[in-house]
Amino acid sequence: MKIKEWMVKDPITVTKDQTIQECVDLMKEHSIRHLPVVENKKLSGLVTESNLRQVFLASMIEDLKLEDVMIRDPITVTPDTEIEDAAKLIYHNKIGGLPVVDHDDQVVGIITVADLVAAFIELMGLLRSSSRIDVILGEEPEAFETVSRLIRSRGGEIISVGISGHRLRRERIYFFRLKKRNVQHIVEALEKAGFEVVSSMA
Repeated sequence: MKIKEWMVKDPITVTKDQTIQECVDLMKEHSIRHLPVVENKKLSGLVTESNLRQVFLASMIEDLKLEDVMIRDPITVTPDTEIEDAAKLIYHNKIGGLPVVDHDDQVVGIITVADLVAAFIELMGLLRSSSRIDVILGEEPEAFETVSRLIRSRGGEIISVGISGHRLRRERIYFFRLKKRNVQHIVEALEKAGFEVVSSMA
Protein backbone atom coordinates (compact mmCIF):
# COMPACT_ATOMS: atom_id res chain seq x y z
CA MET A 1 0.00 0.00 0.00
CA LYS A 2 1.15 3.50 -0.83
CA ILE A 3 1.22 6.46 1.55
CA LYS A 4 -1.12 8.40 -0.75
CA GLU A 5 -3.93 5.97 0.09
CA TRP A 6 -3.75 6.72 3.84
CA MET A 7 -2.20 10.16 4.31
CA VAL A 8 -4.16 13.22 5.41
CA LYS A 9 -4.27 15.26 2.21
CA ASP A 10 -3.76 19.03 2.13
CA PRO A 11 -2.84 19.27 5.83
CA ILE A 12 -3.01 22.49 7.80
CA THR A 13 0.33 24.27 7.57
CA VAL A 14 1.97 27.32 9.14
CA THR A 15 4.69 29.75 8.17
CA LYS A 16 7.76 30.85 10.11
CA ASP A 17 6.23 34.22 10.96
CA GLN A 18 3.31 32.70 12.88
CA THR A 19 3.47 32.71 16.66
CA ILE A 20 3.76 29.76 18.99
CA GLN A 21 0.37 30.66 20.45
CA GLU A 22 -1.20 30.53 16.97
CA CYS A 23 0.22 27.05 16.46
CA VAL A 24 -1.09 25.88 19.82
CA ASP A 25 -4.54 27.25 18.95
CA LEU A 26 -4.52 25.54 15.54
CA MET A 27 -3.63 22.21 17.09
CA LYS A 28 -6.41 22.52 19.66
CA GLU A 29 -8.98 23.66 17.12
CA HIS A 30 -8.28 20.84 14.67
CA SER A 31 -7.22 18.12 17.16
CA ILE A 32 -3.84 17.62 15.47
CA ARG A 33 -0.30 17.21 16.76
CA HIS A 34 1.84 18.10 13.75
CA LEU A 35 2.09 21.26 11.67
CA PRO A 36 4.36 21.41 8.61
CA VAL A 37 6.11 24.77 8.32
CA VAL A 38 6.16 26.00 4.74
CA GLU A 39 7.88 28.78 2.85
CA ASN A 40 6.68 29.52 -0.70
CA LYS A 41 4.60 26.32 -0.39
CA LYS A 42 7.75 24.25 0.17
CA LEU A 43 8.52 22.40 3.40
CA SER A 44 11.02 24.18 5.63
CA GLY A 45 10.34 22.50 8.95
CA LEU A 46 7.89 20.72 11.24
CA VAL A 47 6.45 21.75 14.58
CA THR A 48 4.93 19.14 16.89
CA GLU A 49 2.78 19.24 19.99
CA SER A 50 5.71 18.01 22.10
CA ASN A 51 7.94 20.80 20.71
CA LEU A 52 5.40 23.40 21.71
CA ARG A 53 4.74 21.88 25.11
CA GLN A 54 8.43 22.17 25.97
CA VAL A 55 8.70 25.84 25.03
CA PHE A 56 5.22 27.23 25.64
CA LEU A 57 5.88 28.72 29.07
CA ALA A 58 9.25 30.07 27.97
CA SER A 59 7.60 31.70 24.95
CA MET A 60 5.46 33.82 27.27
CA ILE A 61 8.50 35.55 28.73
CA GLU A 62 11.03 35.23 25.92
CA ASP A 63 10.92 36.37 22.32
CA LEU A 64 10.83 32.87 20.86
CA LYS A 65 9.99 32.52 17.19
CA LEU A 66 8.55 29.48 15.50
CA GLU A 67 11.74 28.90 13.56
CA ASP A 68 13.59 28.73 16.91
CA VAL A 69 11.63 25.64 17.99
CA MET A 70 10.65 23.88 14.78
CA ILE A 71 12.35 20.73 13.54
CA ARG A 72 14.54 21.69 10.61
CA ASP A 73 14.93 19.27 7.72
CA PRO A 74 12.36 16.80 9.09
CA ILE A 75 12.26 13.24 7.77
CA THR A 76 9.79 13.07 4.89
CA VAL A 77 8.16 10.56 2.57
CA THR A 78 6.53 10.85 -0.84
CA PRO A 79 3.00 9.82 -1.83
CA ASP A 80 4.44 6.70 -3.49
CA THR A 81 6.41 5.54 -0.46
CA GLU A 82 5.26 2.11 0.74
CA ILE A 83 3.36 2.32 4.02
CA GLU A 84 5.64 -0.34 5.54
CA ASP A 85 8.66 1.90 4.88
CA ALA A 86 6.94 4.85 6.56
CA ALA A 87 6.16 2.68 9.58
CA LYS A 88 9.84 1.70 9.87
CA LEU A 89 10.92 5.35 9.69
CA ILE A 90 8.49 6.35 12.43
CA TYR A 91 9.48 3.39 14.62
CA HIS A 92 13.24 3.68 14.27
CA ASN A 93 13.28 7.47 14.67
CA LYS A 94 10.72 7.49 17.51
CA ILE A 95 8.56 10.16 15.90
CA GLY A 96 4.82 10.62 15.64
CA GLY A 97 4.38 11.60 12.02
CA LEU A 98 5.94 12.36 8.65
CA PRO A 99 5.26 15.20 6.21
CA VAL A 100 4.47 13.92 2.71
CA VAL A 101 6.11 15.95 -0.06
CA ASP A 102 6.08 15.80 -3.84
CA HIS A 103 9.14 15.99 -6.13
CA ASP A 104 9.22 19.80 -5.67
CA ASP A 105 9.28 19.53 -1.84
CA GLN A 106 5.74 20.90 -1.66
CA VAL A 107 3.66 19.53 1.19
CA VAL A 108 0.83 17.35 -0.12
CA GLY A 109 -0.04 15.42 3.01
CA ILE A 110 0.96 14.08 6.40
CA ILE A 111 0.99 10.54 7.75
CA THR A 112 0.84 9.87 11.50
CA VAL A 113 1.01 6.89 13.81
CA ALA A 114 -2.80 6.90 13.99
CA ASP A 115 -3.03 6.71 10.18
CA LEU A 116 -0.56 3.81 10.11
CA VAL A 117 -2.52 1.92 12.77
CA ALA A 118 -5.69 2.37 10.71
CA ALA A 119 -3.90 1.10 7.60
CA PHE A 120 -2.54 -2.00 9.29
CA ILE A 121 -5.89 -2.77 10.92
CA GLU A 122 -7.42 -2.68 7.44
CA LEU A 123 -4.57 -4.71 5.97
CA MET A 124 -4.82 -7.41 8.63
CA GLY A 125 -8.62 -7.51 8.53
CA LEU A 126 -8.82 -6.96 12.29
CA LEU A 127 -12.23 -5.28 12.20
CA ARG A 128 -13.84 -8.04 10.18
CA SER A 129 -15.59 -10.90 11.93
CA SER A 130 -12.82 -13.48 11.90
CA SER A 131 -11.12 -16.46 13.49
CA ARG A 132 -7.41 -17.03 14.07
CA ILE A 133 -4.95 -19.90 14.24
CA ASP A 134 -1.39 -19.34 15.49
CA VAL A 135 1.05 -21.95 14.22
CA ILE A 136 4.79 -22.67 14.49
CA LEU A 137 5.85 -23.86 11.05
CA GLY A 138 9.31 -25.22 11.83
CA GLU A 139 12.25 -25.25 9.45
CA GLU A 140 10.81 -27.00 6.37
CA PRO A 141 10.90 -24.59 3.38
CA GLU A 142 7.51 -25.78 2.12
CA ALA A 143 5.82 -25.52 5.52
CA PHE A 144 3.95 -22.27 4.79
CA GLU A 145 2.43 -23.67 1.59
CA THR A 146 1.57 -26.92 3.34
CA VAL A 147 -0.22 -25.16 6.21
CA SER A 148 -2.03 -22.76 3.86
CA ARG A 149 -3.19 -25.66 1.71
CA LEU A 150 -4.35 -27.64 4.76
CA ILE A 151 -6.38 -24.67 6.01
CA ARG A 152 -8.01 -24.15 2.62
CA SER A 153 -8.72 -27.86 2.16
CA ARG A 154 -10.69 -27.81 5.44
CA GLY A 155 -12.81 -24.89 4.27
CA GLY A 156 -10.77 -22.10 5.86
CA GLU A 157 -10.68 -18.79 3.98
CA ILE A 158 -7.46 -16.91 4.79
CA ILE A 159 -7.88 -13.14 5.22
CA SER A 160 -4.32 -12.29 6.25
CA VAL A 161 -1.13 -13.73 7.71
CA GLY A 162 1.12 -12.10 10.31
CA ILE A 163 4.51 -13.25 11.56
CA SER A 164 6.15 -12.69 14.92
CA GLY A 165 8.94 -14.01 17.08
CA HIS A 166 7.84 -15.38 20.46
CA ARG A 167 9.41 -13.93 23.60
CA LEU A 168 9.93 -17.36 25.12
CA ARG A 169 10.67 -19.26 21.91
CA ARG A 170 13.18 -19.06 19.11
CA GLU A 171 10.63 -20.22 16.52
CA ARG A 172 8.55 -17.73 14.58
CA ILE A 173 4.80 -17.90 15.00
CA TYR A 174 2.51 -17.40 12.01
CA PHE A 175 -0.89 -15.85 12.71
CA PHE A 176 -3.45 -17.02 10.17
CA ARG A 177 -6.58 -14.87 10.27
CA LEU A 178 -9.56 -16.61 8.68
CA LYS A 179 -13.08 -15.72 7.75
CA LYS A 180 -15.24 -16.42 10.82
CA ARG A 181 -15.79 -20.15 11.36
CA ASN A 182 -15.27 -23.05 13.77
CA VAL A 183 -11.56 -23.86 13.50
CA GLN A 184 -11.30 -26.93 15.70
CA HIS A 185 -11.17 -29.44 12.84
CA ILE A 186 -8.52 -27.29 11.11
CA VAL A 187 -6.45 -27.23 14.31
CA GLU A 188 -6.72 -31.01 14.59
CA ALA A 189 -5.63 -31.46 10.96
CA LEU A 190 -2.59 -29.20 11.48
CA GLU A 191 -1.54 -31.02 14.64
CA LYS A 192 -1.99 -34.38 12.92
CA ALA A 193 0.33 -33.13 10.17
CA GLY A 194 2.99 -32.38 12.80
CA PHE A 195 2.59 -28.61 13.25
CA GLU A 196 2.42 -26.98 16.66
CA VAL A 197 -0.70 -24.88 17.11
CA VAL A 198 0.09 -22.29 19.78
CA SER A 199 -3.46 -20.95 20.07
CA SER A 200 -6.70 -20.57 18.15
CA MET A 201 -9.74 -18.33 18.28
CA ALA A 202 -13.07 -19.18 16.70
